[in-house]
Amino acid sequence: MKVICVDDERIILEDNLSLIDELEEIDEVEGFTSAIKALDHVRNKGTDIALLDIDMPDMNGLKLAAKIKEASPHTAIIFLTGFSEHALKAIEMHASGYLMKPVNKNKLKEEIDYAIESMKKSEDIGAAGDEKEHIFIQTFGNFDVLVDGEPVHFSSAKAKELLAYLVDRQGALVTRAEAFAALYEDESYTRNKQKMFDVVIRRLKAQLKEERIEEIFDMQKGSMWVVKDKFGCDLYRFLGGDTRTINSYRGEYMSKYEWAMFTEGLLSQEKY
Repeated sequence: MKVICVDDERIILEDNLSLIDELEEIDEVEGFTSAIKALDHVRNKGTDIALLDIDMPDMNGLKLAAKIKEASPHTAIIFLTGFSEHALKAIEMHASGYLMKPVNKNKLKEEIDYAIESMKKSEDIGAAGDEKEHIFIQTFGNFDVLVDGEPVHFSSAKAKELLAYLVDRQGALVTRAEAFAALYEDESYTRNKQKMFDVVIRRLKAQLKEERIEEIFDMQKGSMWVVKDKFGCDLYRFLGGDTRTINSYRGEYMSKYEWAMFTEGLLSQEKY
């Protein structure tokens, strides 16, 4: 496991690095006092877990977490702060963990262990353990499409979000207007916006065709849907009562999308 720790206060950073270094689960740890340098490191070398101070001058930890997730969606985020009022923001970011300063070694180990366990379960789900699942769609945590275990890198964020919304609708027919309202919550569906949204749809279809997985999407007479029997999905397994998938759910569902909060609430009610 590779870990980075980011804190603009050098003494606190060194103390945290010493604590992390003592954990047997960690193979490599890097410390940064600059959020920008930490982000460059993640983009170039990646990391499994990022421990981030929230209050930093060049870029706060919440913004840094969002940028790290863009560069490395599977990186687990653990926030560090001396201010309890940041707890809600950390929860809203769907962080894997949250620690108050000064960091307690036992609490740190608990959060690291939880992050590692979550990643292992996510990998198990993604692998699906079933050769026939050439395509697997992961909704727990961040939304990702895996083809033979490798994530698809979408050139259009909105095209990816459109597919995520259709997966959330579980194969139900969705009109252009309904999908637009979900993805562009505060905008009116004008003629110009219709043309813009048609571009998003075309980009999604082109991306799926490029990846040779176009069979998961269908569209007729202005409505679109996902073809559920063409791919595996953790959401569908959960709803189907699969015990391992239910146990793997940690309360994080399609973390980037506000419209996903309703389903997230339903999943939490089902499990807890």
